[in-house]
Amino acid sequence: MNPRSGAAASDTREGGNALAISSLFSNYKPALLRLPQDAELTKTELLTEAFRMASEGRIAMYYAPHNEWINRSAQVAIVGITPGWTQMKAAYESAVAGLAAGLPDEEICRRAKRTAGFAGPMRQHLTAMLDKLGLPERLGIRSSAELFREKALLLHTTSLLKYPVFVQERNYTGANPDMSASPLLWGQALAFLEELRELPDVLLIPLGRSVERVLCRMAEEGRIHEARILRGFPHPSGANGHRERQFAAQQDAMRAKLRAFYGR
Repeated sequence: MNPRSGAAASDTREGGNALAISSLFSNYKPALLRLPQDAELTKTELLTEAFRMASEGRIAMYYAPHNEWINRSAQVAIVGITPGWTQMKAAYESAVAGLAAGLPDEEICRRAKRTAGFAGPMRQHLTAMLDKLGLPERLGIRSSAELFREKALLLHTTSLLKYPVFVQERNYTGANPDMSASPLLWGQALAFLEELRELPDVLLIPLGRSVERVLCRMAEEGRIHEARILRGFPHPSGANGHRERQFAAQQDAMRAKLRAFYGR
């Protein structure tokens, strides 16, 4: 069954594209303005008390501006586990440049999202796999790489844990601790459902088993529709040496799921 309901657009649509940013950007703007301009930012400057949102034992969660922007025009959402250091750094550097240029807050967050969304080599692995699945054909575009450029309005990039989570300053990978065992992390995962309410008809592509497992649990609990979840997509990180084998094993099933979801 195709769950795309054709629900009415939100009243916040502007020029045909519905955008939303939270008030958090305003709260962190003074600290952002104090960061150095035209310089590569480091963990010493960003993993600080000024940007820390919450902590729990060895876990620390920090603010990042790129997940403030929700693209309600999207037809597909790629869901990671949490923004890693590479994404966080790219988002901050984009935001600092936007503030220096005097851009509106919404535009700063939009640019940060486009710049930081699965930045680095991971994006190349990701788009190559999406091309093999035939996603561009379903969306009426030439290649998945366009989703990060001229066709960005078709894509929403996000994370199950919206803000960067680190365990002793290392990227959180979904284990040690298990997400459901941490009140902080599980609370953030449930908060992700609020974002999904802004994207009721969008296909969800979870990156890796940790994200897929949580989304499937939410589907079993009736929180989201299972037909929206593209199961079997491996994490595109270069550290995942099994991704090609995992992808090959699930490729046919994923292609069939895309055909069913988009009805073509």
